[in-house]
Formats: sequence, structure tokens, C-alpha cells
Amino acid sequence: MSEVAEKTSVLGQRSSDGSVKPATLLRQLGIVSATALVISNMIGTGIFTTTGFLAGDLGSPGLVLTIWVVGALFALAGAFCYSELGINFPSSGGEYVYLTRAYGPTWGFMTGWVSFFAGFSAPVAAAALACSSYLGHFFPALKQENAAWTVGSGAFALKLGGAQILASGLILLLTLVNFIGTSRVAKIQNALTATKLLVIAAFIGLGLTVGAGNWDHFALEAPRTSTIPVAAQFAISLFWIYVCYSGWNAATYVAEELKRPERTLPVALTFGTALVAAVYLALNVVFIYALPLADMTDEKKNPIVAIGSEAAKALFGPQMAGVFSALMALSLVATVNAMVTIGPRVYYAMAQNGAFFRVAAHVHPRWRTPVVAILCQGVCAVLMTATPFPDLIVYIGFTLTFFAVLAVASLFIFRRRANWQRLGVVSFAWPLMPAAFILVGVWTIIQGVRLRPDISVAVVLTIGTGAIVYHIWRALKQRRPAPR
Repeated sequence: MSEVAEKTSVLGQRSSDGSVKPATLLRQLGIVSATALVISNMIGTGIFTTTGFLAGDLGSPGLVLTIWVVGALFALAGAFCYSELGINFPSSGGEYVYLTRAYGPTWGFMTGWVSFFAGFSAPVAAAALACSSYLGHFFPALKQENAAWTVGSGAFALKLGGAQILASGLILLLTLVNFIGTSRVAKIQNALTATKLLVIAAFIGLGLTVGAGNWDHFALEAPRTSTIPVAAQFAISLFWIYVCYSGWNAATYVAEELKRPERTLPVALTFGTALVAAVYLALNVVFIYALPLADMTDEKKNPIVAIGSEAAKALFGPQMAGVFSALMALSLVATVNAMVTIGPRVYYAMAQNGAFFRVAAHVHPRWRTPVVAILCQGVCAVLMTATPFPDLIVYIGFTLTFFAVLAVASLFIFRRRANWQRLGVVSFAWPLMPAAFILVGVWTIIQGVRLRPDISVAVVLTIGTGAIVYHIWRALKQRRPAPR
């Protein structure tokens, strides 16, 4: 965009009748900001909470590390495929754009609908709850297991306590912060991301050099707390891993605000995903070095959610554990903020295309942010903090895997186009990369349906409701009289 065009865009463009068109988003994010969004969106809830669950489910240090490697390969394959989709459709919306172009508006609306609940609102809630659990090192009432009230059971249970109150307050605060402008929020995000990476680097470096760990832990297996056969449990556990890596597609949601998206998007997705994969493996090595798998569950055999805090206590003692708990909680704030920033761009893109409530496309004339979309997501995320953390993670992984598989599968449709821009890394041994991504995703979904039917029902209800809402929405729009 030229300087003149950019200034015109900032002020709003005048139509032939002299009126000013509504404000639009600006291409103002470079490689550093885009990569920071990817990194912050990935490093957060999962890596700071998942290993305790994997310890009881898989029972073997080798399997715990293997599943993180499988997840890394899965995420990198997805990042490469999404890079090709992104450079051909450099507009905000991510899967909504790809599925609409490939399968039609109903599927496009459903992925936007699911993104609202499972793609962003639920992960925002999960990250905020994880932040509360780490602060529970100082105030036990903030731990999720210490909820004051629980109603119902399983995937449909509701909890309310200190964790939910603190998480809700954090979400509302960052929702308000995101009103004030993308460039300002990007600076905050960059600072939070830098802090997060420094904390993790210090934890890994100090843990392996001066921490009181033991390499013998890698030879010690733990009694499994899951009765599901290991192969099937590995597939279910991949939902957790997928959620940990799910931010690899983050930059696609703000493609309309990227400078030179054809260059920025592939670099941000690839570099961000590869860096995070290396960090995840290193962190899990430190966790197991600090604690044998058997110590990653409490006396009731429940997984330890704040596994980083427990590992820090074993490595450095209780006082330093408090320092790292506070810093890890701050790191999770970066994750919450990244998702609060990214999610509303999907609803904005849908509304611009006439496939969502028109008000979601409203851009504040001064702050240049989709304020209504940001607010709606914040309210939904607050409500979802009442959902039990483990079920929330599986629900997120289930739905995101389903739609990511559909998005990658769309490459088989788009590559038939004569003017389609192909990435060399995806073309190498075509169609090996997208086919592998799809097969792993389908296998995981099938196992999820078999072994977690309660959450499968919740996922089907979410997706089915989206289809129903879309057709009702379209019918109502067609009945409206045309403007004169």
C-alpha cells in the first residue's frame, strides 16, 4: 500500500457522493509482530498444564516425549499448508475464508461459529484458568480444584470459585485493552512475548544446569491412571497436544493487517511453529528431569495442572518456585491477550461478507478495532470459565482438529486452479504433507468419538447449531425488504 493510499485508508475513503466510507483494518503488522502473535498464541495453556495429564494417561517418559514430537510434525505440516492457503487468500478470517471458498458459505459460517466458541472463547477461558492455577501457589483458593461450587458432572459440569473469578477479571481487562488499537496492542504483545520467552529460557537453562533434577527419571515409568489401551489413549492425548500447538495458524486470522502477507505469513507461521516445537521439547525434558512421572499427580492421583510450578519447586526449592509461578502466570497473560486480539478478526471478516451479525464488522473510527466483536468474545469467554478445565481442552482439540482437517483438505480443490500459487515445501512429494495431516487428524477424531462420547455430543451440538443458525439467518435476511 502506498503512503497516499494508507493515509486515505486511515481517514476513511470518500465515495462519489462525498460521504465517508466506514473505517477498515490497516496493513500495519510486520514479521516480528506476526511471529509474536504465533508464539504467544501457542506457548501458553497447554505446555504449562498438559504434561501432568500425559504422565498418568501414558505412563512412560518415552511416550510423553514422542507425543510432543508427533504434535510438532503435525503442526509444522499444518503451518506449511496454511501458508499456501494464506498467500492465496491474504484476508482476515483464516479457516472461514478457506472453507467458504472451498465448500460454500454454510461451511464457512460453521467454522466461524465454531471459532467463536471453541477456537477462541474456550482457549481464552482455558488460558485464564491456567493463569489462576499458577497464582494458586500463593493463594490456594485460586486453584481450579478448589472451586467453591460445582453443579452437574462430566463435560456438562459447571464450576465457580476463585479461579473463575480471577480468570473472568483478566479476560475483561484484556478485552478492554484490545479496544485501543492494533498497533498499541501489538507493542504490548511483543513485550509480553519477550517476557515469556525470557522466563522459559531461564527456566530451561537454570533447570538443566543448577537445578536439583535427576536424569534417572527418564527410565522410571508411572502407574497409568487411564484404563484405555495405550494406542487409543495416545490418540486422545493428541487432542491435548493439538491444543498446545494450535496457535500455529494464528497469523492467518490477521492476514488483512499484515504488511506484504505473501512474505510475512509463511515466515511467521514456519519460524514461530518451529521455535515453539523446540521450546516444548526442551520444557518437557526439564519437567521430567525435575520430577518422575509418578510425582506429576497428587495424592488422589489427579494430574497436577500447574506442572511448571511443581517442577520449579523440585529444581530450585519453594522460594524460587514462587518466583517462577508468578512469571509463568505473567506468561499466560500473553497467551490470553494474543487470542483476545486474533479471534474477533474472524467474526469481523464474516460480518463483512454478510455471514454474521452486521454490527460485528463495525470498526471504531478512532481506535480502528472491531470493538463489538472483541466485546462479544470477551463475554463468551467469561461464561466458559465455568467449564471444567480437562473437558474444556478436549472440546477445543476436537473441534479445532475437525476444521483444520477440512481446511487442509481444501488444497486438493484449490490446486486445480491455473493461477494458484504453490509453495515448494508443500509441493515436495505431493500430496504427502496434506495427506499425512488429514490422516492423523481423522484417526484422532474417530478415537475421540469412541472414547469421549459426552464431549463428542457437545462438539456435534456446537457444529450443528451453527448450520441451523446460518440457515435461519439467511432466511431472515431474504425476507427483509430491499433498501430504497
